[in-house]
Amino acid sequence: MGVKGLQGFVENCCPDVCVPVDLQEMATNYRQAGHSMPPTLAVDGMACLRHWYKCQAWVHGGQWREYLQHLREFVGVFTATGIRLVFFFDGVVEERKRAEWVKRRLRVNDEIAAVFRHIRDHGRQPGREMFCLPPGLATFSRVALKSLGQETWTTVCEADYEVASYAHHHGCMGILGQDTDFLIFDSAPYLSIAKLQLSRMTTILFSRERLCSTLRLHISDLPLLACMLGNDVVPEHRLQRLRRDCIAEYCRTSSGSFPQADKVFAVAEFVRQHRSHILKQGSQGIALLPLSDEDRAILEDGVQSYVLPGQESPWVNHDLPCSTSSFLFERYLDADILKASKEKHINCESFMVYNVLHDGVVECSNTLEDAKDAELPPQAMLYRPARERIYGILLPVQTQGSSGFTPPVVKEWFVSPMNPLQEPDRVSPCSLSLPGGHPDLKVLWFGTKPDVKGLRMSTFLAIFDLQDLAETGDRLDPPLIAVVCLVTYLALQDSHLCLEDVDAFLSQAVCLGFKTDAELLRTNVSYVDSRAVQLGSLFVRGLSVLATANSACGYPFLMDDLMPWKTFDGVLFHSKYLLAHSGSPEEELLEGDASQLSLFQHLREVVLGVCMRRGKVIPPRAEAAVAASLGKPTGAGVRRPQLMKSAGQNCSPPQNNWPQMRGTRVRGQGFGSRSRHPNRQRYRLAPRWLQHQNPHPNCP
Repeated sequence: MGVKGLQGFVENCCPDVCVPVDLQEMATNYRQAGHSMPPTLAVDGMACLRHWYKCQAWVHGGQWREYLQHLREFVGVFTATGIRLVFFFDGVVEERKRAEWVKRRLRVNDEIAAVFRHIRDHGRQPGREMFCLPPGLATFSRVALKSLGQETWTTVCEADYEVASYAHHHGCMGILGQDTDFLIFDSAPYLSIAKLQLSRMTTILFSRERLCSTLRLHISDLPLLACMLGNDVVPEHRLQRLRRDCIAEYCRTSSGSFPQADKVFAVAEFVRQHRSHILKQGSQGIALLPLSDEDRAILEDGVQSYVLPGQESPWVNHDLPCSTSSFLFERYLDADILKASKEKHINCESFMVYNVLHDGVVECSNTLEDAKDAELPPQAMLYRPARERIYGILLPVQTQGSSGFTPPVVKEWFVSPMNPLQEPDRVSPCSLSLPGGHPDLKVLWFGTKPDVKGLRMSTFLAIFDLQDLAETGDRLDPPLIAVVCLVTYLALQDSHLCLEDVDAFLSQAVCLGFKTDAELLRTNVSYVDSRAVQLGSLFVRGLSVLATANSACGYPFLMDDLMPWKTFDGVLFHSKYLLAHSGSPEEELLEGDASQLSLFQHLREVVLGVCMRRGKVIPPRAEAAVAASLGKPTGAGVRRPQLMKSAGQNCSPPQNNWPQMRGTRVRGQGFGSRSRHPNRQRYRLAPRWLQHQNPHPNCP
């Protein structure tokens, strides 16, 4: 993130730019300066996630109650010091930065593959040097912070720009983040979250004034310097030839130990020399640079992305980078719906809805998914039917007999191990099966009549095709309803989920509600199973889909009831998974508590009852293993494989038995051919397909 090589240059070659500061002292000085507002930090929430997630366990799906406590402590320290925090989270990925986004996502996929190799080889979590964020951390963090009473915003354009703009406009004491773009913006002082010592309230301030002094530049020159070095808007390779020319012309001696310094000093000198020319000629500076029209255009775009409202640059025209463009699908929707979707998006009260309506583009970052696991489908595929129905609530749907109508299409950039992200998947909205027909979105969002509450819940359940659960909700707490919805959906969608998996999900949800934070911290596992890791991530991603459905349906649930700290604990789930797959009795799964056992059995009966009515039998692991070895869906008349092939018997190739996604091109077809690690650990009792082992042993 940020400007290529600038962080290393500043830390290694410009020690004067890195200023140790005491935040309490800064706050005192800020108050004494007579500001009209309390000492305030604009916080780049995305940059803080790694700092906030201090939980020792991270591969299991997330330790959410523990994480919530870490956030509470973080906020509490600043509150006690009298420092106000305003948090910002990315709400969009701008298309001009899509290539860089894709590059990072593919790099993280490689890192995740290394994590799973370590787990398969060693049966334990890797060290912190291989740390990957638990799924949905950014989404759930903004809800957590709002629940702690913090001012929290989701952006409608590039987050760095909105953070810098807010800090500049409100005269904030500083910006807390970890992105060298904040060293380039002419805004509040840039404070490092990575260097923050919370117990002492100290960190490093990166001084743009001292950087300018070192490079002999004006602050208004820094955007051009950043773009020539390479950033998210201007790819590093784009101006490589120009940088080489700068080094050849302006770099007289080499810095030796840090070659990046040669590049930075040479580019800075190039900018300084050309600045003197534009001052003499009074023209826009980039027009004078020796560049092609294409390079000049992208460079101007990059420089403009740093110019805040009310500021001017000698290098470009003064257009604002944060567009106020209209909604892509506004011709289909009422103005009140569009206005409400934007307001709820900004206030962190809604997920994905604004993105669908504004530009028809949604994305989902990396998930801990095992590329070598041929059994479990990627979460992007698993939850697509639900997303199609969410789009069907928000947008018009193609109906039979309709002519001259071009249905809207949502572009999805969803990361999975087999998706090269060369282009988005185009997903059409899908109609819902409801007795009263397609629900009116204005009624769902703004309706006040007594029957609207029931309509919201029935629409929510229809998104997951679980109208069977309509009567169950009256007898369960909302977080348990969410768990039952999600587990039932997973059981119906994933043809290889076994009874032990269902038991693990439900028993952890029941036990979670009875455990104190201290008891959760004492929970541990002696072995890490790669399949359980992926199942945990699938479940947590499912919670974000529930939250999106809740947003689209007008909030039949309080959003907090769908959050993972109410529904899931990674290590607790992992422990239940290992017990269930080791054949432990239900009493042991529920820790000998009769009331918990009774609740668990009720939830289990509900889930399996829905599956039974749909003709789906969830088998125990032994039958699931036979089904998997045959490449058949579980619960579909499984018989043990014959050891000998009868004369003339034909064997069909192994089939991909996932539910077919309507109207979409499925990436990575033939997932059943992916390999997996051949060495089973003792807890992995549910076998999976092999790449180099014929699932039909009697066929060549």
